Amino acid sequence: MSGYAGQMDVGSSGSNWHATAFQIRQALGRIATTSLVQVKAVTTSGALAAVGFVDVQILTAGMDGAGNTTAHGIIHGLPYVRVQGGTNAIIIDPVVGDIGVAGFCSRDISSVKTTKAAASPGSYRRFSYADGIYLGGCLNAQPMQYIQFNQNGVTVYSPTEITLNAPTVAVQGNLTVSGSTVGQGNGIFGGIDMDNHVHSGVQTGSGVTGKAQG
Repeated sequence: MSGYAGQMDVGSSGSNWHATAFQIRQALGRIATTSLVQVKAVTTSGALAAVGFVDVQILTAGMDGAGNTTAHGIIHGLPYVRVQGGTNAIIIDPVVGDIGVAGFCSRDISSVKTTKAAASPGSYRRFSYADGIYLGGCLNAQPMQYIQFNQNGVTVYSPTEITLNAPTVAVQGNLTVSGSTVGQGNGIFGGIDMDNHVHSGVQTGSGVTGKAQG
């Protein structure tokens, strides 16, 4: 690479000790542990699907012995973490531009990624950037849609719409609604069937009806 000075500096070979220490540092430098990365591509985003993969770029540049820095290339196909147990999940998939932490496995995980089962390592490589897993976001902006837990309770906020989809939705306690309420289908409140109830005490003129009878 033009202009690249290598990893040695002026003290790297000053003595046998310094030379040995340099060789140890070089070996340690080949071990990928964890890194801050930025998401560059996502295979599954916004869809109801199995956990997908991300392409990421390590944000801390490489540095040679003269202090020159070089940006890292893109690391492709890292599985990302989703909070999931069986077929139950909280789906918050990463999006392009997210900053997060990637951890790198001690062995080649390519076979396990393919089979999703116990398998032999795909090669003899160890502590490689190719065997990373995207663990989740940090250093990102203030959220605009969220579930927030604090000492005051739980807040669920969306600037667009919140959808609950289940055969039965049970609410225990008081329910306060601010704004209009639109319903489809019948409703039963206090044991009164809204579609099939009658009012007692009906009369003409300025009078009012009695309470509905279930």
